[in-house]
Amino acid sequence: MGRLSVNLCGIELDNPVIPASGTFGFGYEFAELYDINCLGTFSFKGTTKDARFGNPTPRIAECAMGMINAVGLQNPGVEKVIAEELPKLKKCFNKPVMANVSGFSVDDYAYTCEKLDKEEQVGWLEVNVSCPNVHGGGMSFGTDPKAAAEVTRAVKAVTSKPVIVKLSPNVTDIVSIAKACEQAGADGISLINTMLGMRIDLNKRQPVIKNKMGGFSGAAIFPVAVRMVYQVSNAVEIPVIGMGGVSSAEDVIEMMMAGATAVEIGAANLINPFACRDIINELPDTLDKYKINEIKDIIGVVE
Repeated sequence: MGRLSVNLCGIELDNPVIPASGTFGFGYEFAELYDINCLGTFSFKGTTKDARFGNPTPRIAECAMGMINAVGLQNPGVEKVIAEELPKLKKCFNKPVMANVSGFSVDDYAYTCEKLDKEEQVGWLEVNVSCPNVHGGGMSFGTDPKAAAEVTRAVKAVTSKPVIVKLSPNVTDIVSIAKACEQAGADGISLINTMLGMRIDLNKRQPVIKNKMGGFSGAAIFPVAVRMVYQVSNAVEIPVIGMGGVSSAEDVIEMMMAGATAVEIGAANLINPFACRDIINELPDTLDKYKINEIKDIIGVVE
């Protein structure tokens, strides 16, 4: 493998760059712009058992160095994802893809993961227990170690592929939640999901977003993400995927030095649809700049 390659839960990636769920659709939309096979992999749009229309509009608010979204997991449901979205993706992406799964009960998570586990294209299951902009699910599981562990155990019982649990930063002690997921059988941890944020329209004297609050993402949250990746990677033995405000090749290296095996890129894709491609192209020169031979050598070097 090349100098950018990493191993994520037993699967080799050509490079550690992964577009984050919710910012890359089901992949084929971006395949119209460039060859997405240059990616390590990508995490496709958050999928639930049943179809979801999402939250009412407006559900996007701009912020300095970031954005707030309360899309609310809009998706066609797992049956349609398997029947319609994955066949489209297969035509333009020849690597294993990461399936991002959300739910509103433990049974929901297990049902959806069991379905997607059977799909040949799916390499990993990224179980999202951290969505801050839906009611009655998502983050309610990710803020409690016992609940996060229960979801993890239920999913592991019905799947054979690596299960990566995606955690929320909107907690007091993220390490305890990560360790609970590891003990329940998780094969990896991904973090951080969006922080909880809010904007107010000064003229209307009302929240900008109909949902009032939503997920705050973008470059502004990068230092928080690096800190949490560092804390978790030093507390668990399983791989960590780092994300949160990553927008450059140097950010990727910093996140990996903090302990990430691979790095997801989210909001940057919404600013520049070529962001991931460009970062991958910039990585070799950036490694040279910092006298790094192989990128896997820097994983968790910061003590």
